Amino acid sequence: QVQLVESGGGLVQPGGSLTLSCAASINILYINSLGWYRQAPGNERELVATVSSGGRKNYADSVKGRFTVSRDNAKNTVYLQMNNLTPEDTAVYYCRAYSPQMDAPRWGQGTQVTVSA
Repeated sequence: QVQLVESGGGLVQPGGSLTLSCAASINILYINSLGWYRQAPGNERELVATVSSGGRKNYADSVKGRFTVSRDNAKNTVYLQMNNLTPEDTAVYYCRAYSPQMDAPRWGQGTQVTVSA
């Protein structure tokens, strides 16, 4: 059963950059979809970006052009490069993995991103 561990969150200034990492316990080539979701206080968890095993990427409109999701198969890690951050990006960011053979998606523990002057 895949386990996911996020890291890289922290406090950054508006306009700054931050890179999140999600390390998986299995070969990520076996995972159809890897991605990032976020949840701000009082809000529902929302999609940020995903990347499929075939390399197809999907981004929320709010992050297009600013965020980049990528995979490093050798490290079994998915990344989220976040640029030009704004206070609206403040949230707990969660890594998600899903494949049809899984009974349910698997989630990491989350990492806090705070964007504040």
